[in-house]
Amino acid sequence: MGFSLVILAAGLSTRYGRPKQLEPVGPSGEALLDYTIYDARLAGFSKIILVVRPEQEGAFRDHAHRVFGDRVKVAFAHQELWDLPAGFAPPTARHKPWGTGHAVLAVRKLVDGPFAICNADDFYGASAYSALTDFFRNAVSSGDPSFAMVGFTLRNTLSSLGGVSRGICRCDNDGFLQRIVEVREIHENSGLSGVSLSGDPYVLTGDELTSMNLWGFRRRVFARLDRQFELFLNLYETDPEAEFLLSDAIGEQVSRGESRVRVLPRRDPWIGMTFEGDRERVESHIRLLVAEGRYPVDLADWFRNER
Repeated sequence: MGFSLVILAAGLSTRYGRPKQLEPVGPSGEALLDYTIYDARLAGFSKIILVVRPEQEGAFRDHAHRVFGDRVKVAFAHQELWDLPAGFAPPTARHKPWGTGHAVLAVRKLVDGPFAICNADDFYGASAYSALTDFFRNAVSSGDPSFAMVGFTLRNTLSSLGGVSRGICRCDNDGFLQRIVEVREIHENSGLSGVSLSGDPYVLTGDELTSMNLWGFRRRVFARLDRQFELFLNLYETDPEAEFLLSDAIGEQVSRGESRVRVLPRRDPWIGMTFEGDRERVESHIRLLVAEGRYPVDLADWFRNER
């Protein structure tokens, strides 16, 4: 059975200040998504799909050819504003993508089996992808119809450069997701706290599991997302800022009993680039992992010589 990895790379990088999906952070000019593809390949993912905006594809295609050559099968999908259900049209004032839930729908014709979703500008660590392929294999053999989400410890996902938004996960005793609580402006200031969507203070310990948008799905998720996206458009079609977020959609499926999501906890640090100043921290982390021998000094050279 083949597994696909879908990498979401169509964001506008508003807080970063410039496109960050191909920002070089490795010792030989590697981007974070190159390490994602390396980890995913070793874990057993056989197909890579990059979701990009149409104007970005040339740059991503050139980058993929330089790093992976013909060693990795990379397909491209476009997240376009006009890709909407019949009867809907994007507002003229809208320029940003419709959100991560819509980005997943962009690959519905490209995946034919179990698949994972991740962000292009996040570093999740090798064990996260192994946990997903183990989940897929065990689920197939046992007939388990559930989805999966890799959960990271909150304190391992914070930035020293500013407040961040995180989806705080509540799980039952069997490790299945019960709900995701969106908390914004999480920072350390005489303790760890953030703000709920209603504007109320939200006190945290740092031990909470949080969703960093690394999921494992089966194709049945598309029909559910299609239905939810149409309901979303009925409410927000004319709002140029509204986003159809994957975490919100899956959380709603869970609350309705339509989907079950097994949470796969990871203790490894998550590293990402939210602010421009995060790049130095990411580069340092990658240098350390390379020095420890966990990644090649030159990923392009490794792929050229892979057997």
